[in-house]
Amino acid sequence: MRLDLTPDELLSTTRAVRRRLDFERPVERAVLVECLDLATQAPSGSNRQGWHWVFVTDPAKKQAVADVYREVFEAVYHPGRTDPRVYASAAYLAEHFHEVPVMMIPCQSGRPTGDGNQAGFWGSLLPAAWNFCLAARERGLGTAWTTMHLTRERDVADVLGIPYDDVIQGGLFPVAYTLGTNFKRGPRKSMDDIVHWDTWSLIPE
Repeated sequence: MRLDLTPDELLSTTRAVRRRLDFERPVERAVLVECLDLATQAPSGSNRQGWHWVFVTDPAKKQAVADVYREVFEAVYHPGRTDPRVYASAAYLAEHFHEVPVMMIPCQSGRPTGDGNQAGFWGSLLPAAWNFCLAARERGLGTAWTTMHLTRERDVADVLGIPYDDVIQGGLFPVAYTLGTNFKRGPRKSMDDIVHWDTWSLIPE
C-alpha cells in the first residue's frame, strides 16, 4: 500500500509510532526490502557503505531482545520524572515490543573511539536508518527509533549473533503496519529559540 504523500507531508508526519502499531498484520519481506533499497541510497562517508541491517522475526529472538529492552526501560524510566503522555506511550511499547511483526537493527562495521570523528562515523549510518523510516511511512508502516537497549548492546549481539567487537548497533526499530495512516505534524520549539545567525545568539524580538 502506498500513501502517495507529498515530500513535505512525508517529512512532517513520519512520527515515532508506539501505540498505533498493528501487532496482528504481517509485514511482507518484499516491502522491507523495498524500504531498505531506498534506505541505502543515503550518503555514507567515502561511499564506504559499511552498514548492515538485522531484521528479527523469530518469536523467541524477538522475546529475548524485547526482554532486554524492557529491563533497561524499567531501570531508567520513571513515571514521575517524565511527561505522563510520553511515559504512557513508551511504557506501552516496552510492554508489547515482543509482539511487533518485525524488529530492525541498523548496524555499522567498526566501533568509534572516544576521540574520533563521531559525526562522520554516525553520519554514515543514521541518514540511511531515517531513510528507512520515511520509506516505511509511505508504505503504511510505522517505526520508532529506540536506543535504550544499547546500554546492554552485547546481550542483544549475543542473541542475534552480531559480532560485537567488529560491528556496532545504531538502534532498535519496531516495524509494523499502523492502525490508521493519518498522522499529524508534531509540536516543535519556536524558531526563535533554536536559530542562530552568524554567531551564537537568539533572534532578537
